[in-house]
Amino acid sequence: MPWYQVIYLPAVLEDLRAAEPTTAQRLLDKTKWLASNAVNLRHEPLHPELPGMIQYAAANWRILYSIDREDHVVAIHRICYRGQLYRRHTIQKD
Repeated sequence: MPWYQVIYLPAVLEDLRAAEPTTAQRLLDKTKWLASNAVNLRHEPLHPELPGMIQYAAANWRILYSIDREDHVVAIHRICYRGQLYRRHTIQKD
């Protein structure tokens, strides 16, 4: 089973600052868990207008990510509170 590397886009640091420190740590741990279990998880597309973007629910937070299966990379695009998910400026494919 191939291992996946997790990378964080710059906006994620800003996102984590909005969370309590213990919550931010839990969310970071969950991103590592996503990368280590990428092969075994079913990855549902977030929205037809955002091809390749996937969401994972962690309590009231959402982790938005994409997977590059060829290079074995899980890219974390945003980590946002559930209510912010569908704001147009929140989701950007960098």
